[in-house]
Amino acid sequence: MAKVAWIGLGVMGYPMAGHILKKGGHDLVVYNRTNAKAQDWVAKHGKGRAAATPAEAADGADFVFCCVGNDDDLRQVTIGSNGAFGSVKKGAVFVDNTTASANVARELHAAAKAKGFDFLDAPVSGGQAGAEGGVLTVMVGGDAGVFERAKPVIAHYARMMNLIGPAGAGQLAKMVNQICIAGVVQGLAEGLHLAQKSGLDIPKVMETISKGAAQSWQMENRWQTMSDGKFDFGFAVDWMRKDLGICLDEARRAGASLPLTALVDQFYSEVQRQGGSRWDTSSLIARLNNADKK
Repeated sequence: MAKVAWIGLGVMGYPMAGHILKKGGHDLVVYNRTNAKAQDWVAKHGKGRAAATPAEAADGADFVFCCVGNDDDLRQVTIGSNGAFGSVKKGAVFVDNTTASANVARELHAAAKAKGFDFLDAPVSGGQAGAEGGVLTVMVGGDAGVFERAKPVIAHYARMMNLIGPAGAGQLAKMVNQICIAGVVQGLAEGLHLAQKSGLDIPKVMETISKGAAQSWQMENRWQTMSDGKFDFGFAVDWMRKDLGICLDEARRAGASLPLTALVDQFYSEVQRQGGSRWDTSSLIARLNNADKK
């Protein structure tokens, strides 16, 4: 049993921290920007303790996990006022599950090393359902020995985890993940839109093509809700646009060309203007259907 701190109890972090407590039996301290959420987490699980600051949560922990919104949030809870990096003990491991930039991952990796502890950038994929089920995919950047130490704790909320490369590589892999999802969802949206406009029996079409080369997780899990115009089943458009913005920034730095990603990002901006900021990412079809009404 290890002493573990968890920072950030949002849609993803709340259940992920719960798996560490329930499956690992670890001594857990939690922090959330809204303290009532941390108190609620402790009350729900009947164990653990809520800390008033990230620094208090991290004090004395063997492993510190973090899952917050973006680069600015991440810096605030790590190197900001009362940030966790001020109290993490030497030899501990800080595991960041935030989807953030590769630059901030490298920055915090260096800052952690300078203070005598270790840092892994470990963004996740699988959405809210994956977090609640404890079956997330974790893409990790950092040192191999550190990854091996952290694996048994990460495993409590992961179905698949892999060390991709050095610091920042986990975040780069998550960018690849989001780019691939964006393209697949747009293709599925257009395919369904054509099927609708052509009067096809959509369940028969999907049953058939999902067993061939067009098969994807998005098709298996989202075609029905997309066809029904229901978009409250996962990762929100606002967050996808944040992630695609990170992808496009990195592409400019790396000299990579991402024309489809840039186009889909603009399509998501149209969904936002339709009032779909909190719809899930499959709502790209709503943009196409809305165009029919103009």
